[in-house]
Amino acid sequence: MDTAAATETEGAEGAEGEVPADHSVAADGGEAVHHQEIHDVAFSFEGPFGKYDQFQLQRGLQIYTEVCSGCHGMKQVPLRTLSDTSGPGLPEDQVRAYAGQLSVVDAETGEERPRVPTDHFPTIVGEGMGPDLSLMAKARAGFHGPYGTGISQLVNGIGGPEYIYSILTGYTGEEKEQAGTVFYENTAFPGGWISMAPPLSDDAVTFEDGSPTDLDNLAKDISAFLMWTAEPKMMQRKQAGLVSVLFLVVLTVLLYLTNKRLWWPLKHRKDVPGDGL
Repeated sequence: MDTAAATETEGAEGAEGEVPADHSVAADGGEAVHHQEIHDVAFSFEGPFGKYDQFQLQRGLQIYTEVCSGCHGMKQVPLRTLSDTSGPGLPEDQVRAYAGQLSVVDAETGEERPRVPTDHFPTIVGEGMGPDLSLMAKARAGFHGPYGTGISQLVNGIGGPEYIYSILTGYTGEEKEQAGTVFYENTAFPGGWISMAPPLSDDAVTFEDGSPTDLDNLAKDISAFLMWTAEPKMMQRKQAGLVSVLFLVVLTVLLYLTNKRLWWPLKHRKDVPGDGL
């Protein structure tokens, strides 16, 4: 899946300053206005009490393995995290088996060997390969998330998964060739045309548990998985934040009562002649 190949193209256009992010070039050389369509998706991990759906992350891992891994790596993600209870939660023997299907050149011996859980996902390089997907959900958040930060993003989500979902479901079926490169019309991509062919389609992946395999659900599953790769400790951070807020509330109440206990008698006492006050 070449979700981020599009990102590199987008970044190049923005850097040159020739094609605005929300415009495309018409066939006659004029400028055609294009409006990005980023769809809002109610992911389970949004909001202060949201959490990852473990089964959805497992489905997302399968989609990445069968569809995306041919062109995209995830070099920032350790394979051992697939067993995290706040992540896909795979048994350790499954993680070892999954890692063993991937190879890596040993830095000490220079020979190829099967990966182990302590290794990271592969890095995919070469002509036509897309960029790394490890942090893609966070990389897109600053551009397509809700306005504002902090509480707004905590409640509404940071926007990265919605952007990925919209890219995957935004293909119209139209194509054009320009300078030897085929571009595909996409309603979510800046400029309206993307060089990445549609990576997903209905029934592109089959799940053993019988989960839906239509394009909409596949896009949601892989988007949630890529959010986890970018924010694997989100649940711990939310828990720590909740505990901190509760602590501050209790501390504020205690300080108020202590202040009232110490100073109220002095502020409301009647002056007594000769007491030196």
